[in-house]
Amino acid sequence: MKKLILYISILLVSLSASAQEINDLLHQYNKMTVPYITVQTLKMEYENYTILDTRKKPEYEVSHLPGAIWVGEKLDLELIDDISTEKPIVVYCSVGIRSEDYGEELLNAGFENVYNLYGSIFSWKDAGYNLVDPEGHDTDQVHVFSKAWEKYLKTGEKVY
Repeated sequence: MKKLILYISILLVSLSASAQEINDLLHQYNKMTVPYITVQTLKMEYENYTILDTRKKPEYEVSHLPGAIWVGEKLDLELIDDISTEKPIVVYCSVGIRSEDYGEELLNAGFENVYNLYGSIFSWKDAGYNLVDPEGHDTDQVHVFSKAWEKYLKTGEKVY
């Protein structure tokens, strides 16, 4: 029992440190122009959102949030032509930097109710939520974008 408590304590400290690292990173690179939504809020209200993956296609093909629509890093109105604007939109990438840029482009194009997933796919995975591969099967693999960014993902199997 003591080992289990120790393991849980270490995990919680690790995840807390991860959250602080991502928080610092977002404050360094983002302008906070797209409101954030937490992974916990999104998880609880998942069916109420349209979810857009703003990473490169090879990243998306390793894993993505269930039901997420790949749209790439730059806004292409043809790719999102069929997306309903009746639901709020959540954008995500690896940690939330590229997705803020995409969210800004959506807002500038006239979209409303756009949110940036705080900590993006890394925080989603670190919170214990499932990811899927292109066939829709659960996977622990996460594309970490680069060796420099791998430290921000604390769980899952890192893929480059």
